[in-house]
Amino acid sequence: MDPKQILHDVGVVPGMKIADFGCGSGYFVIPAAQIVGDQGTVFGVDVLKDALSSLTSKSKLFNLSNIMPVWANVEIYGASRGIHDHKLDMVFLVQLLSQTDKMDEVFKEVDRTLSHDDGKVLVIDWKTNKFILGPDKELLNKQDIINAAQKYRIILDHEFNPGSYHFGLVFRRA
Repeated sequence: MDPKQILHDVGVVPGMKIADFGCGSGYFVIPAAQIVGDQGTVFGVDVLKDALSSLTSKSKLFNLSNIMPVWANVEIYGASRGIHDHKLDMVFLVQLLSQTDKMDEVFKEVDRTLSHDDGKVLVIDWKTNKFILGPDKELLNKQDIINAAQKYRIILDHEFNPGSYHFGLVFRRA
């Protein structure tokens, strides 16, 4: 996957406020922070403190002061306390939904943080588990993701191909 190209294609622009739920060490956070610039903010949210420590180190390495690490479990409503209600222009769920059995709870937290005005959600996850890559569990059903999002007035805008092993979905506020 080419995160910079994907972020450009899904409409990340300077000044946006974005959160990457399950950000890991920042594969999407770093390029997002470079794009949104000093007028924007990127919240890197993860339950693993080691991942956030790595993200903090990378943000210093790239001299990015617009990255805000948030230690939280996004399966719990309101857990990402550092992010105010309905303030985000976009939320990333990259390889997160395949790691949870609580998709509805994740979308409830997305709904809490996502702006009512043109908020978008980027979902990227594994196409298949037949390779060494990806989680060792049943495949995610795209329709299950669409249904979970719709409960919160977040509807599918379009699909895209982020790479050989992943599918991509872009949602928007209804």
